[in-house]
Amino acid sequence: MKISDVMTPNPKTVKPTDDIQVAARIMREEDAGSVPVVQDGRVIGMVTDRDIVVRAVADGDFDCTVEDIATDDVIFANPDMTTAEGAELMSEHQVRRLPVVDANDRLVGIVSLGDLAVKENRDARTGETLENISEGVKRH
Repeated sequence: MKISDVMTPNPKTVKPTDDIQVAARIMREEDAGSVPVVQDGRVIGMVTDRDIVVRAVADGDFDCTVEDIATDDVIFANPDMTTAEGAELMSEHQVRRLPVVDANDRLVGIVSLGDLAVKENRDARTGETLENISEGVKRH
């Protein structure tokens, strides 16, 4: 199965200059844990609900922008990649979501560990991927 078969197409995005409330509202409306940060049509980062809590709210910084807290070291999937390759990327980089970009590096979707679990129905692979993702958390 390909990433394009299980991804969520055309996800909502934020700009680096948006305040964190914009990202939080999108997460609430979309029932998502992350939002791609896009500038000039290209993904330059990801902001997660955890980023908002740990990097802003915990410090009482409610006036910061997305670029102040977003992760800029983003790992991408492409639509033609297999779901097994996507799961391997998630395991290797210990992430639960991958933005999906086309050949021109334009955002076309997002795929999550949940997408792999629900749409592909591969409990064993999903469990192994989650275990690998969680390894870094256990070590800290």
